[in-house]
Amino acid sequence: MTSTKRLLSEHTEHPLHTARTRSTEPISGTEGTEGTEGTEGTIDTERTDASPTGPAFAEKLIWTRPVTEVAGRHVKRYLVAADRTALTPAVEEAAYAILPELLPEPDGTPPATFVVLHKGGDSGAYLNAYSWTWDNALYFGGAAAGQPALGCPDEDPTHFVVLDRSLIGCVWELPPLLHERDAWVRHMLDPHPPSPSGLPARLDAYLADVMPGRTTGDRL
Repeated sequence: MTSTKRLLSEHTEHPLHTARTRSTEPISGTEGTEGTEGTEGTIDTERTDASPTGPAFAEKLIWTRPVTEVAGRHVKRYLVAADRTALTPAVEEAAYAILPELLPEPDGTPPATFVVLHKGGDSGAYLNAYSWTWDNALYFGGAAAGQPALGCPDEDPTHFVVLDRSLIGCVWELPPLLHERDAWVRHMLDPHPPSPSGLPARLDAYLADVMPGRTTGDRL
């Protein structure tokens, strides 16, 4: 979720001062799934020169956790942070504890959801839940912690509250949406929706089809 406070504290951009730069920082521990070794390399991203009000924009790391089940729904889990250690087990546990409040009622659509848990550069943490409903549409629910600008009561990144505003994700949280859209079409709709007997295998294939983890700016 993006707020004025986050824009100023994390990546304030000036539209008249843009440049392409190449970072030579090594990438470590950015696995696609839990238990996979990380890779080392460079991050080639579009950056914006620092403005007087904040630092330059930079992409963040993105990785996944194994699929879990919450309130009867299969949940694919993406995590986003500039530093993997910022997303502590306590933040993850608190985020998934509020997840049932972000899910839709069953409507006959295969019960699949994907979530993006993002730890911001300040005290904020953000949970976006995208659930498949009406066969081919996404239902959204969002929660945040540690971000008073979004109505959080304090700056505790484990104190999540359900958001009551129409924010569906910031630039670091949106990359999985295109992958998940294509995966849903590939496994659940094309060339036709699965029959009852074929549903388990096709749903399993969708759940196994995750966006490769590296950075939020990668386009494979």
